[in-house]
Amino acid sequence: MKKIALYVLLILPLMMSCRKEKTNWDSDWVAPIVNDTLTFKNLVNDSTLAINGSGFYELDLTRTIIDFGIDKFITIPDTTIIQDFNVGGSLNITPGFSIVNQVEEHTLNVDGIQLKKIRVSNGSIRLKVFNPIETIAFFTVQLPGVSKNGVPFIENYQAPAGTSSAPGIAMAVLDISGYDIDLTGVNGGEFNILQSKLQVTSDPNGPSVMLNAQDVFKVEAAFKDIKIDYARGYFGNLSISDTTDYLLEPLANLVAGTIDLPSSTIQIEVINGLKVGAKATISMVKNTNYTGNTVSLSAPQIGTPVFLDPATGSWSTLVNSTEVLAFDQTNSNVEQYLENLGKKHTLGYKIELNPWGNVSGGWNEIFPTSRLKVRIKAQMPLSVGADGLTLRDTFDFDVNQNQQGTHIESGELVLNASNAIPLSAGATLFLMDEAGNVIHIVTGTSPVKSSKLGTVDPSDNLQKMNSEVSFVLTETMILDLDLIKKVAVQVELNTPNPSSGLNEMMSIPAGAFMAVKLKARFKLRAVV
Repeated sequence: MKKIALYVLLILPLMMSCRKEKTNWDSDWVAPIVNDTLTFKNLVNDSTLAINGSGFYELDLTRTIIDFGIDKFITIPDTTIIQDFNVGGSLNITPGFSIVNQVEEHTLNVDGIQLKKIRVSNGSIRLKVFNPIETIAFFTVQLPGVSKNGVPFIENYQAPAGTSSAPGIAMAVLDISGYDIDLTGVNGGEFNILQSKLQVTSDPNGPSVMLNAQDVFKVEAAFKDIKIDYARGYFGNLSISDTTDYLLEPLANLVAGTIDLPSSTIQIEVINGLKVGAKATISMVKNTNYTGNTVSLSAPQIGTPVFLDPATGSWSTLVNSTEVLAFDQTNSNVEQYLENLGKKHTLGYKIELNPWGNVSGGWNEIFPTSRLKVRIKAQMPLSVGADGLTLRDTFDFDVNQNQQGTHIESGELVLNASNAIPLSAGATLFLMDEAGNVIHIVTGTSPVKSSKLGTVDPSDNLQKMNSEVSFVLTETMILDLDLIKKVAVQVELNTPNPSSGLNEMMSIPAGAFMAVKLKARFKLRAVV
């Protein structure tokens, strides 16, 4: 909600102490409210408008509706691997004695996915080692297959002396962002396998101690909040289906009328940046307008799956695979769909990875730049035929009247417009109370006239038409100003042919604008 505040600064003479009666006098005031230029120029570099070779605007309603990256398809759960060992009997541990355990394998639980390699973009390992002997122990923790820039993951810890029931503990939290993790196991032919290796050395400067069967050396490595930006393997026959909404906000204030658009085409692009074969189905496209009327896009392609080849290339040479569904007047109701002027658009979809199974031999790949997108494109000349197309918006309003003091007695709002857009605009004001009830209706004395009724200005080669529109406030309206808390501004747009007066399709020239000045003319009565 916007707010219109009317501020009138009055300089009143000092009151004479000997005056017995109030003095009244009238004065005329003109107060500027708005001085602005409504133009398309600042939108030329936006994704919505461009200028074609003929010097007219064209409309580009390209919107990316779905944009999925690796996190939509692969999620690494928090995983804790535990490696422990004991000697299975009694052993005298001398200073500097080392015990080395073999590499152990641990399964990463990612249902339906067979990962062979990943790269961590963000995450940590919380390491904890447990020492059950009564001397300091030095732990060397290795995670084979985990490396950064070719350097293997090896960490050393010193754990204090402990006992079997109360082991000495050392802990650390390690950032593993940027680490590569090979998940093919010891033999290199597996998947989803994490590895660990542990070496323990007693304190070279400590005492000899006995190691018993119940004494267990242990390491815990907890992988937390792992995010990845690269994965290789077989990602399974994953299926995702949903609906998504997107809004065209400029259409939110339409309340009546129709619009005629030129023959147009809507394209739906399905873009596959994953090195994974996929199948995509657009199950529904619909929009709902200001009256609640819904129009669904009807065409043979709706509900029919399209198959997407995997992307090609690699890290810096990745090339997307794209399928395009085109809807025009020969195969769909695209004109009816667009002319419904829907604010809310809804798209239903289903995306299936690897519809043919594991045909890549475990060489599915997703890179940091890999995206799976669905994009809607509607490009057309900005040629519009408007017939009573009506927009309405509501503003707060607050003017306090004091009939015993200085107050407004009569007045009008005056709109001066220089219009270079081939649209006429008739405006009506609805004066409402706090609850939104209409108290008064004020209709402009004439519409803002279409530029087609004007002449060409050689300074910018634009045809322009000047108009003055008055909104006269009656005495009754003035008396009710205290009650008016909201003003609804309703504008009816038409595209009349200057010869026939009939509404026709009009192209919008590059640089088109409407310069407006709104001012208030009031007669004030000062009472002192």
